[in-house]
Amino acid sequence: MTQSDSSPTLKQIASTFRLTGWISFWSQLVLAIVSSAILLFAPIASRGVDSANNPGTNVGVILTVLGIAMLGFNMYWALFRYIPIGRRLQGAAATRPKKAEAIQVLRIGLIASLGGILLAVLGAEAIIGLLFGKALSQGAAGFINTDQSKFIKPLDILVVQASINVILAHFVAIATSLWLLNKMSRQ
Repeated sequence: MTQSDSSPTLKQIASTFRLTGWISFWSQLVLAIVSSAILLFAPIASRGVDSANNPGTNVGVILTVLGIAMLGFNMYWALFRYIPIGRRLQGAAATRPKKAEAIQVLRIGLIASLGGILLAVLGAEAIIGLLFGKALSQGAAGFINTDQSKFIKPLDILVVQASINVILAHFVAIATSLWLLNKMSRQ
């Protein structure tokens, strides 16, 4: 990135890095807060219901929480890597990052986002698989199930919602990194 300070392309890339970093940060923050609140609220929603064999207490929640932790890293990365690169691109030529450095930052962001989305998808799959099993045992052909542990509970649905929100947040992070990588490759 050795173009002059008046280069519109360099200014556009710098502006794009900053703006996209902020959009990514705030959208991931909102979705992480909503998902965390859902996971914290879920036990309250299921009070009075037998929580044995509840998928909310199983692998799905753990994987979703790990996905939220990865969101924390992605938010840090957007705030402390993407935005500063945008600022440095507008600075003096001596302080500008090299194109390879910016691309490496984007790659790390993509890898973290892919890892987080994998955790969240696996969490959602675990929960949905358990919900499917419960749905099959709800009762059929006039048989009514009375086993409380086989009923689908509000907690189950809330944990699915939290997982889907985490997946969406990681999608935002992936889209951000790919958008910035596309802008860098055109330069």
